[in-house]
Amino acid sequence: MQNKANKNILKVTPYVGGKPIEEVKREFGLKSVIKLASNENPYPPSPKVLKAIAVAAKSVNRYPDGGCFELRREVARRLKVEPAQLVFGCGSDEVIVLLLRAFIEEGDEVVLAKPSFLVYSIASSSGGAKLVEVPLKGLRYDLPAMKKAVTGRTKVVFIGNPDNPSGQYPTKGEVAEFLNGFPQDVLVFFDEAYFEFTRGASDYTDTLALLKSRKNVIVARTFSKIFGLAGLRVGYAVASPEVADLMNRAREPFNVTSLGQSAALAALKDSGYYRKILKVLNREREVVCQGLKKAGIEFSKGSTNFIQVRVPRNAREVAFELLKKGVIVRDMSAWGLDSYIRVTIGTPAENKRFLKALKEVL
Repeated sequence: MQNKANKNILKVTPYVGGKPIEEVKREFGLKSVIKLASNENPYPPSPKVLKAIAVAAKSVNRYPDGGCFELRREVARRLKVEPAQLVFGCGSDEVIVLLLRAFIEEGDEVVLAKPSFLVYSIASSSGGAKLVEVPLKGLRYDLPAMKKAVTGRTKVVFIGNPDNPSGQYPTKGEVAEFLNGFPQDVLVFFDEAYFEFTRGASDYTDTLALLKSRKNVIVARTFSKIFGLAGLRVGYAVASPEVADLMNRAREPFNVTSLGQSAALAALKDSGYYRKILKVLNREREVVCQGLKKAGIEFSKGSTNFIQVRVPRNAREVAFELLKKGVIVRDMSAWGLDSYIRVTIGTPAENKRFLKALKEVL
């Protein structure tokens, strides 16, 4: 049936996620498996969130609020933006798809770093866009080169802030220089899925402030990471009312579930719980970094809930050997990084097990 398929779909390499815990248990006959491959929060949502989900579950026979009214109002209030500036999606992944669906036409160009979050290229290619990929420079965005890559055909530039898989973010000065003289009719998409992990960084750009003077800036965030709602898929974008309106026209009705909306709203109202989790994860990231350093293993710390680790052997082999020990990590070969694995920060016990297993494998 390939001759009947959309020609753009044939260009796409499907995204392959990390193996589920139960599958690894069955495959290798293991009783205990830990998953540190998908940048998930290892801790459950707050008790208030779980209670909100239980209440919302009683009404799942009804369609959800298509406009996310209560969640929209609360997010707008907290971010000090207008409700009309928000676009909600099934995770920030769908927000990316909505942006491209609203603005990309066959043959338009999209500028992105290489490697970067795979959904940028998957969604762009399937929408008929031409990918203009700019190599990272020492695992960091080369914003001057990305700016030079912009042409009259460019519609969107994607900037991970911080990025996956590098874990790095462009500094405030780098972003300011990038935007200086930048075409106002080219959209700049700041993907801030890991925004919470940058708190306190003096050189991090306040992208929401950019929206006051730049209608071409879009900021995306998610409830999947620090809020631990990856299984409910809730994300959103903040943009100018004009851009948000066009993205919402591309959005399918009822795309965010009632459970997701209730959980996200409750999570926002229990910030104390999540501040504690953030503190624990940041501390554990330091523990893992120190363990890698002590073992003489090279790594990129970044500003997220994961670490990119350079291994002296093929990453696919190392990831498979760890899998047999019940430790699921991300083989970075799909990103073209054949000497790297990516490990998510887990609980103290999980992190200890990972360090022990990695030393044994190497």
